[in-house]
Amino acid sequence: MRKLSVLFSAAALLAAQAVAQSVTPVSLEDGTPVRLRTVDTISSADAHTDDRVNFEVVDDVKVGNTILIQHGTTAIGTVTQAQPKGRMGKGGKLNVNIDSTKTITGEKVALRGVKDMQGGDHTGAMIGTAIVFWPAAPLFLFMHGKDITVPKGHEFTVYTSGSVTSDATKLAVATQSGPTGANPAAVSTASLAVSSIPTGAEISVDGAFVGSTPSSVPVSMGNHTISVKKTGYNSWDRTIRVSGGTVSVAAELTRPSRASR
Repeated sequence: MRKLSVLFSAAALLAAQAVAQSVTPVSLEDGTPVRLRTVDTISSADAHTDDRVNFEVVDDVKVGNTILIQHGTTAIGTVTQAQPKGRMGKGGKLNVNIDSTKTITGEKVALRGVKDMQGGDHTGAMIGTAIVFWPAAPLFLFMHGKDITVPKGHEFTVYTSGSVTSDATKLAVATQSGPTGANPAAVSTASLAVSSIPTGAEISVDGAFVGSTPSSVPVSMGNHTISVKKTGYNSWDRTIRVSGGTVSVAAELTRPSRASR
């Protein structure tokens, strides 16, 4: 009888520990990298101050094996300065703040341009045709001499600004049903490594723009229609079955034949 009592107590303790673990909040630490891509071309030629700019999260952001920010989630930016190029070689100006994205349970995640805010390091790096200046805020575009243009599908990295804590129970529910406004089937179980000759072509998967070549695209298992397009070339279209892992897709684009006169 004593032995049964001990076994029952041990089982109850393990069950209590499992419950405690299941409700332990999951925290996304300050300075966690988040890879983004531009959804549309951004240019100082037609942008205006206070314009909203949408970006897209490229990869799932995880804590352990738990997804907190799902790929495909929208990130929001704001144009803080926009001036087209002028006469006499006066260049355009374009400043864009990367503001925030959200977790799969809907919590706002503030973003910034540098990993470590300490030390006041004013460093710069190249993003396409623009110079990245990171004094403090996620201000990432500033260039003189001509209109600044960042192409659709351009990828870059920002970082979480402050930690974000999500309820484990809500995360479990969101993981099963998918985040608000998202397709549950979009949870990635495989990826497409898409390249093209020439590079810089737009990639669409099942009709949705996902980036520019070369690029790695997370997808669910099953059949997917891949389209690779570049101005001045014929569209490359294929239907590919994905069963897991990474599938390499190489598109060799051809120019249209000249119509006979």
